[in-house]
Amino acid sequence: MFEILDRQTRLTGNQVRILVAAIFGDALEFFDYFLIGFVLAFLIGPWQLTFGQSATVLMSSGIGAIIGAYGWGWLADRIGRRKVFISTVLNFSLATGLLYFTPDQGWIYLSVMRFFVGLGVGGLYCVDLPLVQEFMPSSKRGWTGGLVTCVIPLGVGLGAILGSVVGSGEWRILFAVGVLPALLVLLVRIWVPESPRWLCRQGRYEEARQSLAWALQVEPQSLPLPTAADAGPIRQSNWLDLFNYPRSLLVSWLGNAGAQTGVYGITLWAPALFVLLLKVSPQQAARMMILLSAFGFIGRVSFAFFSEWFGRRKAGGLLGFGGGLLTILAGYNYDVMVMGTSVFWLLLAVGFFFADGGFAIVGPYAAEVWPSHLRTSGMGSAYGFGGIGKIIGPLGLALIVGSGNYLKPDVPLPQIPLAFLYLGCWFLMAGTVYYFFGIETRGKSIEQIDQELAKA
Repeated sequence: MFEILDRQTRLTGNQVRILVAAIFGDALEFFDYFLIGFVLAFLIGPWQLTFGQSATVLMSSGIGAIIGAYGWGWLADRIGRRKVFISTVLNFSLATGLLYFTPDQGWIYLSVMRFFVGLGVGGLYCVDLPLVQEFMPSSKRGWTGGLVTCVIPLGVGLGAILGSVVGSGEWRILFAVGVLPALLVLLVRIWVPESPRWLCRQGRYEEARQSLAWALQVEPQSLPLPTAADAGPIRQSNWLDLFNYPRSLLVSWLGNAGAQTGVYGITLWAPALFVLLLKVSPQQAARMMILLSAFGFIGRVSFAFFSEWFGRRKAGGLLGFGGGLLTILAGYNYDVMVMGTSVFWLLLAVGFFFADGGFAIVGPYAAEVWPSHLRTSGMGSAYGFGGIGKIIGPLGLALIVGSGNYLKPDVPLPQIPLAFLYLGCWFLMAGTVYYFFGIETRGKSIEQIDQELAKA
C-alpha cells in the first residue's frame, strides 16, 4: 500500500489540505510564542525590568517547551498524531489568551503563563511534521516538511506588524489575538484523518487503508490491504528505546540544541535590544523585526529546496556555518552605522536567512532520523533537548551582559560582542554536527530509513 504512495508524482487536494492545516498551525504557534519579544519592548521602561527578570520571562516558555516536547511527542506515538495535534493547539492558544489578564508589574504572572504557552508549542512542533510526512511520498517529503516550517517567520512577522501599530498601553491586545489559533482545531477536525502509518503499526489495517485512500482520493478497495509484514512489528513506543540509536540522538539532539540556542536567543531579545542599542521606540523596533522575518521566510523556502537539491546533511551544515558567522559579525558591529543605517540590524537580517531559514531542515530532519515507531518520541526528545536553548539562549545573553542591569537606553552594554559570540558558537556547533555526523535521508522512503537504522 505504501509503495503506491511512494510512486505518486503529484499531490492530491487532500494532501494539500493536510499541508495547509500544518502550515497554519506552525505560523500561529510561533506567532503566539514570539509575541513576548514584542511585548517586552513595551514593558522594559515602565516596569523597570532587569536583564535577569526579562530573561526569566523569555526563558520560561523554553522550560515548558522541553516538557511539552517530551510528553506530547511520546503521547503522539501512543494515542495518535491527530488527537495530540488538536490538544496542543488548544493548549498554547488558550494559555496565550490568559496573558491578556496580566497585571501591571506582573512579570511573574507573565513567566508562569508563558510556561504553559511553551508546553503546547513544544508539543505541536513535534507532531505536525511527522503527521505531514506520513501522508507524503518519499520524493516530496523533504520539501513539504520544509514548507510547513517556512511560514514560521510569517507568524513572527505578523507579531511584528501588530507590535508596530498598537499603542504603548495596548500591548495586552496582542495576547487577545493569540487565541485565534484555537480556530485551527476546526480545520483539523474537518480535514485531517489519523496517520495511515500510525494506524498500520497499531494493527488497524482497514482504518489505515481508508486514511491513505482519503489522502490519495481513491476508493479504499483500490488499495491493497496492508499486512503485518508491511507495517513491521507492532510495538508501543518506549522512551528508553531512543538510546538504541546513538547516532540519531547525537545528530538530532545536538543539532536542535545549537540551532535553538542561537535563534531563540536572538529572536526573543532582538526587539528589546533594538530599543536599547539603537534608541528607537518599541513600535520602530517591531517594524525592524519585519525585515528579519522576511529574510527568515526566504531562507526557509530556500532551505526546503536545498534539502532535496544537495541533501539534509550539507543543508544543515550551511545553516550552522552561515548563521554562526553572521551572528558573530553582527555582535562586533552593534554600534556601527553606515549612511544612517545600523549594520547590526542588517547583519542580523541577512544572518536570519541561514539561522532561521535553516529550520526548514532542523524540524523535518529530526523526525526522519528515527524509526517509525519512535518518530514523534524521537523528534519530541530532540526538540525537548534542544529546548534547553530556549533557556540558555536568552539567559546566556542576560548573564554575559549583566543580569542585574536595568534595561534602560542609557545603560552601557560593552559585552554585546561577547554575547553574540556566545550565540554564534552554538550555530557553529549545529553546523559541525549536521555536516560531519549527519545521516543522509534524501530520496529514501520511510521504510528504507527504518531498515537502515535497524542494521546500524
